[in-house]
Amino acid sequence: VQLQASGGGLVQPGGSLRLSCAASGSDLDGYAVGWFRQAPAKARERVSCLSANGGTTDHTDSVKGRFTIFRDNAKRTVYLQMSGLKPEDTAVYYCAAAKTGTISWRGSVCFRDSSRYSSWGQGTQVTVSS
Repeated sequence: VQLQASGGGLVQPGGSLRLSCAASGSDLDGYAVGWFRQAPAKARERVSCLSANGGTTDHTDSVKGRFTIFRDNAKRTVYLQMSGLKPEDTAVYYCAAAKTGTISWRGSVCFRDSSRYSSWGQGTQVTVSS
């Protein structure tokens, strides 16, 4: 599956953005999807992830209560809704997909480890500044 991330931009502190991760080549059925970010001179970190069945989400502590991840399978797209943005959220954001299937527990997992994701989109820049 090929992924295309979009929706980044410049936003003031406290503002909101919605990032999109659109799939092409195949749909996202059976894939867990994660959003990662990398700020200058910092390591890449997993921000949020969503299981293949949509029933499990996980967020890094710094974004809990501010970011939401959800999917629209009909549109082959996973979204990252970001609100209450802070300057420390400034980074390049990437989406990634991991083939898990949906049978039993496999449909309910998503991963913090970037090595579990086999498909990556290009990054989209998010800048939070006044």
